[in-house]
Order: sequence, then structure tokens, then C-alpha cells
Amino acid sequence: MLWRHELLMKVVYEDNHLLVVSKLPGEIVHADKTGDPSLEDMVALYLKKKYNKPGNVFVGVVHRLDRPVGGLVLFAKTSKALARMNKLFAEGGVHKTYRAVVQNSPKGTQGECIDWLWRNAKQNKTYIVKENHPDAKRAHLRWRRIATAERFQMLEIELLTGRHHQIRAQLAGMGCPIKGDLKYGAPRSNPDGSISLLSYSMVFEHPVSHQKIELHATPPHDKLWQLLFSLAEK
Repeated sequence: MLWRHELLMKVVYEDNHLLVVSKLPGEIVHADKTGDPSLEDMVALYLKKKYNKPGNVFVGVVHRLDRPVGGLVLFAKTSKALARMNKLFAEGGVHKTYRAVVQNSPKGTQGECIDWLWRNAKQNKTYIVKENHPDAKRAHLRWRRIATAERFQMLEIELLTGRHHQIRAQLAGMGCPIKGDLKYGAPRSNPDGSISLLSYSMVFEHPVSHQKIELHATPPHDKLWQLLFSLAEK
């Protein structure tokens, strides 16, 4: 039934080297032990059908999003593009922002947060720990409040490091867990099982043409998201 999922996939950007799609909450980027259809598989089917390619097609996973998170995901269509994008990510050449809905807003209208994080692989959860904790990794993000409505705030977040569950853990550590994120302290889940975190924008230099690429996700089909997005644009 993979073709049914592929029909729902929204392509945001495509050229001969790269493909950016809008991931729905609940989808997995890379195949895992659940056996559920992955976005990687959907992209492969999309490319195979669109270009009438026999056999397997190359799909390079450049980065991942947590299963309950939605928004932009970048894939490479060639091994050359994958290697170059991996290098660009490693060097901090891809500027990504996220948008998160929280109920308890941080103090002030903007700021930054630096913590040391440790991932408990067995629990699939990340904890804020002391710097001298074994395997602790430095985590750094910037945030600003861009809209407020119905007791909720929307934060725009710039990741300066890329750690496991970084935004989820750091916002929870600031006392404002993401709406719907039970794992990190939200009081209740979202009806669809998502958490209110969106991979919103991506800006980078194209690895082949060297042109500036700037992409944005559309807001989720949810009344609160839609309201906060409209207020942020005013």
C-alpha cells in the first residue's frame, strides 16, 4: 500500500540533484523495526514512477526528523549531491529554523539556550545533564516569540547544534514543553499523536549550481497553528 502514501507526499522543491518534501507528523523518514512505510521509500517510488526508471533509484537521506514532527525534509538524488550536502550540514552551511507551539512561554521575547545533553538510547529520550557527565554533548539554540493566542505562544527556533531531541529537551528544560509532547512534560497529547513542532525553513547554497535556495513549509491544517501563523505574519 506504499503507493497510497506516496500520493499524499507533498514535494516542496525538486531539481536534478535534490528533493525537498513536507513530512507529515507520524511518518518515519528512514525505515525502522516497525515496518511502517518510510518517507525514503515514498521518495524512491515517486522518482521511479515520475522518471520511469527500471530497478532501484538512488535516494540519499541527508537528515532526519522525529516521527511526531512535521515539516521540511531534504533528500539527495545522487551520491555526489549527498556527499556535498552532508559536508554542508557538518560545516553549518544549512540554516534551519523550526516553529514550536508552547503553553508556558520563556521569559522575555527572545533569547538563547546552552545546555549539555545526554541521550538515553534505551528510553529514546534526551536529558539535560552537567558538563562533566559521560557522553554529554553541548547543545545551543536561539529562540524568539513570534505570536501569542489562546494561552499558547509560537516560538521560532534556530538550531546552532544538532542533537537528539534537542529542541524538545531544551524547551522542556526551560519550563515550556512543546504542545502534545508527553515524553517531555506536556500535560496532554495532541489528538493526532503529533507534537506541535514544525521544521519550518531551510536556507543553503546549492551544492552544484551554488545558487541560494530558500524554502518554507506551509502551516499544518490545524486551527491553532493557522491562527498563530496568521498572527506571526502581521
